[in-house]
Amino acid sequence: MNGIFIRFRKKPITLLEIGVGFGGSLQMWKSYFGKKARIIGIDIEPICKSVEEKQIEVYIGSESDKTFLKDLKNKIPLLDILIDDGGHFMDQQITGFEEMFGHIKENGVYLIEDLCTSYWDEFNGGYKKPGTFIEYSKNFIDNLNANHSREGHLIVNEFTKSVNSIHYYDNVLVIEKGRREQTEILFSGTIRYPGY
Repeated sequence: MNGIFIRFRKKPITLLEIGVGFGGSLQMWKSYFGKKARIIGIDIEPICKSVEEKQIEVYIGSESDKTFLKDLKNKIPLLDILIDDGGHFMDQQITGFEEMFGHIKENGVYLIEDLCTSYWDEFNGGYKKPGTFIEYSKNFIDNLNANHSREGHLIVNEFTKSVNSIHYYDNVLVIEKGRREQTEILFSGTIRYPGY
């Protein structure tokens, strides 16, 4: 997945990682992206504030707490990259996405790790169980392609307009943003793309 992030290296970016733990990944991102990067972490454990250093700041709160996330968005700039490696419960992953995806820049990246918990009972997951992040994210496929719907079942929304691609890897989902113009589907079955 190095190719996803390489365009951000040595640039003045802002990265947010949900889930700090012992802080090792924050230092890794600082090293990888360089001296111009602002690295932000959030975690529920107050001790995580101890990993703060130059370029790295940590906010204490839960990604399932909408009030906390709304307040956080007022304190930080729009994000180039968001990595969700938080608590991995379904409500956390879904709330985190719903609150924070709109705070990603037009050409930014939203990455969520540990999709495996969508299949695990102890995280409120289960195979094809309604309400898991995997089942929730399957709607992204329809949203991405909504402008091709002829029957009106799909509605073009902000996801349709602002996402270039979605990539499922083993245990990881990457959403790459990028403003798109709507394609025009003609009755003859031909497709006219903008600029052609």
